[in-house]
Amino acid sequence: MKEALGPARYEIRVAGVLDGRWAAWFSDLQISAEDGDTVIRGLLADQAALHGLLTKIRDLGLCLISVNLLDTGPQ
Repeated sequence: MKEALGPARYEIRVAGVLDGRWAAWFSDLQISAEDGDTVIRGLLADQAALHGLLTKIRDLGLCLISVNLLDTGPQ
């Protein structure tokens, strides 16, 4: 079994373009529009924070396209 990751930067892509009003829902994360989708990037404290963000995306009814680990550790 692999050890749980600590802080890590992720890139999460959801379908459609979200306007600036959504920024408050995603606090310290960067939100940008790319190729008709929304990309959410940022540092998450641990796997629990990642799961919390994915739950928020689900609860908002957003269509999840991808989740990518960019790098580990604070930047």
